[in-house]
Amino acid sequence: MQVRPTSDRLRETLFNVIAPRIEDTRFLDLCAGSGAVGIEALSRGARHVTFVDRSRKSCQLIEANVALCRIPDEVQEIYQTSADDYLRQSKTYPWDIIFFDPPYKEDYLRTLDLLGNFEGLLIVEHHHKNNLPETIGKLVKTRILKQGDSSLSFYEG
Repeated sequence: MQVRPTSDRLRETLFNVIAPRIEDTRFLDLCAGSGAVGIEALSRGARHVTFVDRSRKSCQLIEANVALCRIPDEVQEIYQTSADDYLRQSKTYPWDIIFFDPPYKEDYLRTLDLLGNFEGLLIVEHHHKNNLPETIGKLVKTRILKQGDSSLSFYEG
């Protein structure tokens, strides 16, 4: 299983930035890997987290981590499917914050296009050399943070 987890340092930076907005939110962790970002969101006050990953092993790891952290079923759900398929099946976007961290080699634009009508905060983790567009539908890039080989691009819609 190839999982490139968000580093502890980058995750801390992410949550320092979004801390004022996390309380009582619905959080979507796309390409969730181990689920560490979504679990952190819950520990920081998010009301509900949806974890999405296409890997069966990743979903099993998320289930184990959620159980280890004793997170109740009613505040989380896990879907084994691709980010694109999950977003296509969602008729509405009930989330306040979306964190999208696909494998660096993937084409981000197809998934980002599906999020063009999202009204909330979208954070995309990507390789620092991968320049993402300034706008995606209604979403506008408001900030980019670089740390090591990774960057976080923040979009508001």
